[in-house]
Amino acid sequence: MSRQSPLITVMVKAARAAGRGLARDFGEVENLQVSKKGPGDFVTAADHRAEEVIYNELSRSRPGYGFVMEERGIVEGTDKTNRFIVDPLDGTLNFMHGIPHFAVSIGHEREGVLHAGVIYDVIRGDIYWAEKGRGAWLENWRLKVASRIKLSDAVLATGTPFIGHSAERHQLFWQELAHLTQETTGIRRFGSAALDLVYVAAGKFDGFWERNLKPWDIAAGIVMVREAGGVVEEIDGGDVMKTGNILAANASLAPKVKSRLVQARKKADE
Repeated sequence: MSRQSPLITVMVKAARAAGRGLARDFGEVENLQVSKKGPGDFVTAADHRAEEVIYNELSRSRPGYGFVMEERGIVEGTDKTNRFIVDPLDGTLNFMHGIPHFAVSIGHEREGVLHAGVIYDVIRGDIYWAEKGRGAWLENWRLKVASRIKLSDAVLATGTPFIGHSAERHQLFWQELAHLTQETTGIRRFGSAALDLVYVAAGKFDGFWERNLKPWDIAAGIVMVREAGGVVEEIDGGDVMKTGNILAANASLAPKVKSRLVQARKKADE
């Protein structure tokens, strides 16, 4: 068992505070499913409220830290070495449709390096946390990535492109599926990148890949996977926090998945 550092403690407090509001709002969203107007405006307001709660909590506990936030954007702090990277509601579409699978995600970056992460599974009440050099944890249970080494034994998670993405992006995704469905036990799409990465860290998923994610989607999850003994890479060899093209798995599976994704890219480019 590892004791939470003061930094993790304040991040957990902020995530729980935001989660309480989201849990209340989720009950209202379920009622709005049958209304003519639908839940869209309400969900947008819930997202903003959750971000405000997190911003206020963290600013009070760590004055001067900067922020990268989905709604506020970049907020410069007086302390240029520390900043939080926040997604107040990861899995917004699930939330909007009354699907109980979404999370609060708070990452922390120190001197340009990802240092800590907290992910709160609001509906299940699970707090996942990780800090560089201290491991990854679900409450007081240490997380470890799965040990499977064969693609034929692996269950992978991903995210799908949707309306608004280019035809090329859709074509690439279909090629990626074609190269991986033939060799894996299964592929899942749950709708929350933060929870997908946590599930890799916990050994539930053997790997996860997705393209074009935002820093707040993946910051906390990257720390989780690495501290659970896994590997996080940029699919095409760039900076994952800039491109959002992420691959996460254990050290044995990562190169195997990556090679199929590279093959898929070549096929899509033909």
